[in-house]
Amino acid sequence: MKNSIKLMLTGTAFALVAGSAASAETLRLLTWGSYAPEEVIRQFEAEYPDIDVEVTFSNNEEMIAKLRATGGSGYDLAQPSHDRIFAAQLEYNIYKPLDLSQIDTSVMQTNLLDGVKANTTIEGEVYAVPHQWGTSGVMTNMAEAPDVTGWNDLCDPAYKGRTSMRLRRTILLGTAFGMGMNPFELYNDLDAYQGMLDQVTEKLIACKGNIKTYWTGGDDLQSLMLSGEVVVSETWDSTAFRLYSENPEIVFVPPETGALAWIDTFAIPRGGEADDAAYKWINFVMRPEIITLMSGSTGAIAAVPNGIELLPDDKRDAVQAAFDQQDLDNLKFFANIPPGLEDMEGIALERIKAASE
Repeated sequence: MKNSIKLMLTGTAFALVAGSAASAETLRLLTWGSYAPEEVIRQFEAEYPDIDVEVTFSNNEEMIAKLRATGGSGYDLAQPSHDRIFAAQLEYNIYKPLDLSQIDTSVMQTNLLDGVKANTTIEGEVYAVPHQWGTSGVMTNMAEAPDVTGWNDLCDPAYKGRTSMRLRRTILLGTAFGMGMNPFELYNDLDAYQGMLDQVTEKLIACKGNIKTYWTGGDDLQSLMLSGEVVVSETWDSTAFRLYSENPEIVFVPPETGALAWIDTFAIPRGGEADDAAYKWINFVMRPEIITLMSGSTGAIAAVPNGIELLPDDKRDAVQAAFDQQDLDNLKFFANIPPGLEDMEGIALERIKAASE
C-alpha cells in the first residue's frame, strides 16, 4: 500500500446540545487507501451533520504500530485484516470489545461474520466484524503470458525481467504454497515455520533476477501492468479488477493451490472517543447503495450475501472472469498470526531485500 497519508475532511456542522451550540464530533478513521471515498464521506456527513470524518490511510503493519505507540488512542475506528487482531490485542491491548447490539450484523454474510467473530474473540468478547473481503494471487496479461497458473510463474525464466511482487508476508506465504507447503499448518511450530521460511527465502533470492521491480502500492503496480513493463505479478485481486476495465487482457489468476483470502474488518481502538459515531459509520457503509460506491473505490467485495452483485458492472465482470466455484471453494483464508511470527517473517524479507541477484 502507499505510505500512510492523512486526509483531513472537516465541516462546519454544529450540533445543539442542551440548547447550546457545540462543535461537531470527529470520527477518526484508520483505514486502507480507497476505503473512505470522498462521496461516501460526503453522504455520511450530510446524514449526520454533527459528525466530521477525519481519515488516516494506512496498512496492517502501520495500524498496529500506530495503535501500539499510543496505547490504542488517537483513532476511533480501525480496519485491520481479520488475522491481525488476535495476537495484536493479546500483546498490546489496543482494541476494545465491540457492542454488537449497536451493529446490524443481519446484513453480513453469515460465514464471514462467524469466521471473523471466531478469529477475534478473546475471553468471550468479540473485537471485530467483517467489512470487505478479497484475495491475493497472481495477475497476468493474457496476451503476453497466457499460461500462468500460480505463484511459481513469478519465477519462470520465460518471463525474466517482466514479473513483479511486493516484499511483504503475502509473497512468503504464496511461495510456500507454490512449493507444496502449507504455512498455516506450521503456525504452532515455530521451528518448522522457520525451516519453511528458510526454503522460501532461498527461492525468492534466486528469483530476484526474474523481477523487474518490487511494487509497493496499487498505483505502482497498475502503471507497470498497463505499460507492459510487467506481464505477471503477485497482486491483490482488487487491483486486477480495476485494471480489467482498462485492459480486459489483464486478469486475476487464482493460484492452483488456492488464492489467499483476507477479510478487512471494523475494530474499535481502546482509546477511541467516538464509539457512537463509529457504529453509525459501520452501519452506514454496509447499506447496499453505499456498498456499490465503496466497492467501486476499493475493488473488493462487501461481506454481505450479494456482495458480488453489488459491485459496479466492470468490477463484477472482472470477478466473474477470474473465479469459478471451484476457485471460491479453494480459498485459503489467512489464519490468526501467533505472537512473534511477523518478526521472523520480517527477517526473511530483509534477507531477500539485501541479497544480490
